[in-house]
Amino acid sequence: MNLAETLPVRAGVRPRTIPCAPHSQIDQIVPEARALATGLVERLATLGHVKLGHSLRAPPGSVGFYLDPAMGCGRSEAFLLGDEFAHVHLGDDCSLHVILPEPLRGAAIAAGWAEPHPLAGQPTVSPDTVMLYAPRDAGEVDVLAALVEASWANARGLNAQAAG
Repeated sequence: MNLAETLPVRAGVRPRTIPCAPHSQIDQIVPEARALATGLVERLATLGHVKLGHSLRAPPGSVGFYLDPAMGCGRSEAFLLGDEFAHVHLGDDCSLHVILPEPLRGAAIAAGWAEPHPLAGQPTVSPDTVMLYAPRDAGEVDVLAALVEASWANARGLNAQAAG
C-alpha cells in the first residue's frame, strides 16, 4: 500500500492562510510549533544526500532542503528552485512548502494536510507545489515527515508514492 492510500485525515478544520506570496498560515499555530518544526527539520536532515540551508524561495529564517545535484534524477517540477525540494518556515509560521506529485498531492489536499500554492503552475513555480500546515503535535510531525520524504523520493526520481 502507498502513502496516498494510507494518509490519515488531519483533525479539525483547515487553518486560514494568506492566499498570495508569501503564502503563510495565519492560525492554528500552537505554542510548541517551533519546537515541533525544529524536530522535524532535524529528523529530515538525516535523509540521504540532503543538505540544509537558507531557502532560495522562502522568507528569512526558513530552512531549505537541498538534494545533492548528483542525486537529482527527478523532473524539474520536482524542485522549488534549484536543488531545493522543500522548506520549513522555521522563523515564521512553521508551515512547509514541498513538491508532491499526483496522486499523493491530491490525497494530501483531500485529507486536510495541504493546499495548493497560489502560484503553482506559474512560470518558475512547479505545478506540484503545496503548503503543508504547521505541526500541532508529535503525531502530525510523523505525517509531515512522511510527506517530505515522499517529496525527497520524487526529487530523486524514485517512487514517491511508496515513501512513508
